[in-house]
Amino acid sequence: MSAGASNPEYVNARVRSRRASLFSDEDYRKLIRMGPSEIARFMEETEYEREINALGTRFSGVDLIEYALNRNLAKHFDDLLDWSEGRLYDLIARYLRKFDVWNLKTIIRGVYTDSDAEEIQTDLIRAGDLDDRTIDRLLEVDEIEDVIDVLYGTIYYEPLSVAYEEFEETGALVPLENALDREFFEHLLEGVSRPNASEPQEGPEALYIEFLQAEIDFRNARNALRLARSGADLDPAAYYIEGGVLFDETELSRLVTDYDELVDHIGENKRYGDRLSGAMDRLRDADSLIQFEHALDAALLEYADTLSSIYPTSVSAVLSYILAKEREVENIRAIARGREVGLTESEIEEELVIL
Repeated sequence: MSAGASNPEYVNARVRSRRASLFSDEDYRKLIRMGPSEIARFMEETEYEREINALGTRFSGVDLIEYALNRNLAKHFDDLLDWSEGRLYDLIARYLRKFDVWNLKTIIRGVYTDSDAEEIQTDLIRAGDLDDRTIDRLLEVDEIEDVIDVLYGTIYYEPLSVAYEEFEETGALVPLENALDREFFEHLLEGVSRPNASEPQEGPEALYIEFLQAEIDFRNARNALRLARSGADLDPAAYYIEGGVLFDETELSRLVTDYDELVDHIGENKRYGDRLSGAMDRLRDADSLIQFEHALDAALLEYADTLSSIYPTSVSAVLSYILAKEREVENIRAIARGREVGLTESEIEEELVIL
């Protein structure tokens, strides 16, 4: 942990200002009716103006939109670290390592599918701990084993090395991706007390832990359903991430075989059932895996917002903003890509996370 006093009041005041500029659901509905060039012009009239203007001479269409989104996201999260001090800085920095995981998954998938470096780079978000030099080296390799070698000396090298053996046996990326998720969450929960009870806890630090437990619970549910529906000969319990409150390994393996029972299990938990009534309705109405995953994303957003309203000056408010900003970027990206490939407005709307 970093030494020194935290400054949550100052940081959260800045975050409230930033959050007020996020796109609304009505903005997304406007964008759905636009083509990529119109979307870029719309963004130029918002807080994305600097990125659109800086990148507009080199890129156009969806490429311009995606590079602008990722650069803007990294800028906002770098600002969070610049504003923060002490323990607050440390907690935020830990959470932003999720973008290291995102980038490594993106690079590994790109290498796996023989995508070129420029195509992979479009999806990278440089907001984690890995420096630009390391990421640039990763973009130069052609084999997944070489990706792991580049990461020697980082926290990701050992878990990926172990998972690589299973990848060679199965040919599936799941072991590698799950190793990254586990490493992220294990480091995230280091140095914080973790109450085992499923009842909501009290105090700003307890709510931070509660948020992390919710993210782990929903990640476990998502991963287990993906595995169950993939047809691969993989045991969901083998990819269980510890730290949540909803499942143990045995429960998870049983519940993934019955979607309705899985959703009921989430809703019957007092913590989630009491705070996620609207989200639970969306989970029950989901009739596909992608809709279920979007409903989980919306549930986590709603949950983070609820926690941040209980302690407005805790780190929970910052995490809620990080999720909301991610949601904005992913929604705009989904709209731009959908318009580019000719999806209908209703098809694009199904790809969005809207509360």
